Amino acid sequence: MADVLYQWPDAARVGSRVPKEKFYDQGSVSPQVRARFVSEVARITWAYKLADATINLPDCEAVPEIQVFRLEAKDADVSDQVLTVIDKAIPTPIIFEVVRVTHGGSQARMVAAYKQPGSGAPKLSQYLRTSWLDAALERQPLPTAISLPTLYAALLEPMTNVEVRPGEAMSEVADRLRLVASLEREIAVLERKIKNEKQLNRKFELRRTLKSKQSQLEQQR
Repeated sequence: MADVLYQWPDAARVGSRVPKEKFYDQGSVSPQVRARFVSEVARITWAYKLADATINLPDCEAVPEIQVFRLEAKDADVSDQVLTVIDKAIPTPIIFEVVRVTHGGSQARMVAAYKQPGSGAPKLSQYLRTSWLDAALERQPLPTAISLPTLYAALLEPMTNVEVRPGEAMSEVADRLRLVASLEREIAVLERKIKNEKQLNRKFELRRTLKSKQSQLEQQR
């Protein structure tokens, strides 16, 4: 998928700074994760709220709003542990824009986990990311969408390493992403075994299994 940064609509702007303590001063957050908040995050901004009232797209129970949070990193990145705490504290879907300063200037990328609401804490997929891009890069308009759920799927698509199929729900994409990650791990293990295997017949057997797993992986993408 092509990496992209979006031009978020002015009508959806919030621009409110959120104290880090709001997230890590919870009993369920470990001291180690609190330390990550302190060492990794300079500022958290609730930047935009994409909703029926702000961008005139109908919502649904699963996607009543989409929040855009901008995280200013103190160093190279913000860890998944920090993102997870924020995600679980906010019931609606979040698109993170992580910004960092390098010797070459400011860089940004989008990060998000597909969020499925439930009776308790929301269920999160693995975190998806675009590549780091020049923060001054010209931003693209939001994808064309007829509702907030379809917009949510379109916003997540550039971060996935699979093709979103016509009519496919984002929950189905998340299931495929989990399967892809599992197959990638299996393939990596098989490749190491083949490299170290001394017996020729066993090496041939492992290669057949590897070819089968690679074919499955290609089908899922």
